[in-house]
Amino acid sequence: MLDTIDLLEAIGTNAALRHASNHELANYLAQEAAPDALIAAVKNSDSSLLSSALGYETTMVNHDYHTAGHGEEKNPNH
Repeated sequence: MLDTIDLLEAIGTNAALRHASNHELANYLAQEAAPDALIAAVKNSDSSLLSSALGYETTMVNHDYHTAGHGEEKNPNH
């Protein structure tokens, strides 16, 4: 049994797999004893199923800058 990362790599490097229909790809993954989350993600065209199985968590990054002088050059002599 290949792990999920190995299977994703195989799909990405094999043109026949990369361009296969969801049904064809799901059949291939089932033959390779892929994890259920990967097969479900392919069948349902829902990458969130795979992201969840891999432990991916969405991280929010604050890009709101409210600090004094942002965007201004400071003169060290003043």
